[in-house]
Amino acid sequence: MGTSLRGGAFRKSNNVRLIVTTIMGMVFGYFIGVSFPSVSLSKIALPSSLISSFDMGFNDDHRATRSFPENLGSGSTPVTPKIYVPTNPRGTESLPPGIVVAETDFYLRRLWGDPSEVRLMPDLKRKPKYLVTFTVGLNQRNNINQAVKKFSDDFQILLFHYDGKTTEWDQFEWSQRAIHVSARKQTKWWYAKRFLHPDVIAAYEYIFIWDEDLGVEHFNADKYIALVKKHGLEISQPGLEPNNGLTWQMTKRLGNKEVHKDTQEKPGWCSDPHLPPCAAFVEIMAPVFSREAWRCVWHMIQNDLVHGWGLDFALRRCVDPAHEKIGVVDSHWIVHQVIPSLGSQFLTSDPFANGYMYEPDLLRVAVSASRTMVKLHGRGYGIDAKASGHSFRIALQMQTSHIFHKSSTIKLDYDLLACKLLCLFLR
Repeated sequence: MGTSLRGGAFRKSNNVRLIVTTIMGMVFGYFIGVSFPSVSLSKIALPSSLISSFDMGFNDDHRATRSFPENLGSGSTPVTPKIYVPTNPRGTESLPPGIVVAETDFYLRRLWGDPSEVRLMPDLKRKPKYLVTFTVGLNQRNNINQAVKKFSDDFQILLFHYDGKTTEWDQFEWSQRAIHVSARKQTKWWYAKRFLHPDVIAAYEYIFIWDEDLGVEHFNADKYIALVKKHGLEISQPGLEPNNGLTWQMTKRLGNKEVHKDTQEKPGWCSDPHLPPCAAFVEIMAPVFSREAWRCVWHMIQNDLVHGWGLDFALRRCVDPAHEKIGVVDSHWIVHQVIPSLGSQFLTSDPFANGYMYEPDLLRVAVSASRTMVKLHGRGYGIDAKASGHSFRIALQMQTSHIFHKSSTIKLDYDLLACKLLCLFLR
């Protein structure tokens, strides 16, 4: 009996000691906690690899469930923990990386069913790999129809309509699959800046940004792409058949080559054989850009750029080495028909109006060139003009190897100023 009493007293003593220890631990922890500043858990910066594990999980047969609790605060208002992922695109840092979609495309989608359902009718029977854009008016529909036929199903067709007429193109079967964008009296660089953001066209390996007045009898798009890849061209154009639409020797088709990347120009036109217009140069009527090169070129296009004259000299800044990655494909060539862009949208007799169609007596030059030196931001440019009636062309010959100055931003679009100056000198 004595042993039993001693055992009971021992257990009672242990219980008291445990209770006292627990209370002292709680008191100690309380004082430790209040001695530190409060830590806010409302904003937690975590790496994307870790946060992705907290993303919402979805099941085809069940509603979405969250992997974190919603009611963390007091009251009935749900409080969702905020996250911050600095590697997300700007403005989406508070989103889980798993739901961020930074790029898109021009693939047409059906309006019903699961996009991934392929048993009966796939959403996309074939995903085009390349994008072709034309800036068009209805008057050139037959020429564009011939051009589109040169592109296979691997090419997505996108038409920019400067005359506002879109449904009239439904007479062509391919028009039902094309993308149509309409804005009156704008040029292709206006459209390109606003509708061809690099993230919008990221699905396409190459982007064609072409005029509407191109003859394509000797052009094959698939073979052209094969040559571009073979020769490592990031920026290119088809060679031009020598005719009244040829301005530069660099873009003239050479009959004995697949591709050429340099040429010989008039004496004094090239300060360096690796610089425009002797190399690293294509014109703006029919350029073709790789996806990587276009990401750079798009950012270089100014919002008020109109016809784009001068842009061709600056393209070299987007690839390196430019004289190796910019070239002209000779074995698949085009003909520049020299039809004034925008047609008769801007017919005017006022040389200072926002148009480029001038009365014949204001441009009293038949074939010879009138050359005048002007100063723009301290940089020298020459104006070569050839005109006959309502048809004229103005080329800005750059007198230095730079179109930009490091300390200043020079607008690329000098055509309006050039036209005005030319009209004054020819009066």
